[in-house]
Amino acid sequence: MHATINGHTFDTVIEPDGEFGHWMSLDEGLQKAAGTGPGKKATVKVEPREEWPEPRVPPDLRATLSSAPREVQELWHAITPRARWEWVRWVNATKNPDTRKRRVEVTISKMSSGKRRPCCFNLASCTDPELSKSGKLALD
Repeated sequence: MHATINGHTFDTVIEPDGEFGHWMSLDEGLQKAAGTGPGKKATVKVEPREEWPEPRVPPDLRATLSSAPREVQELWHAITPRARWEWVRWVNATKNPDTRKRRVEVTISKMSSGKRRPCCFNLASCTDPELSKSGKLALD
């Protein structure tokens, strides 16, 4: 999305909330740049973008991809940014380190067999493990 908050423009991806809606994270730097924060009113405008931005690939997945077979690395670069977001969201959607490690391994295995996206992954679920409970945004 291309967003403007109090006149400050930036590009971001809105995240699913698990209830068929979406939410957007505003870190402290963005809040400061936009002159807003918790409890403050803000003027917000969002517009869809034609292309997805590149995801921030977590260090464990990045390291595993860099040592993966060449065909996996080539496939990673050939898939769309949105497909890369799906892999990153799927890997990130757990607090359990063993589950996360397994998901990184499965990512490489699935991509080795030519899979371009994670299978059986609910794209409508909230995948931030710090903010979600059972795939739903939980801000309580």
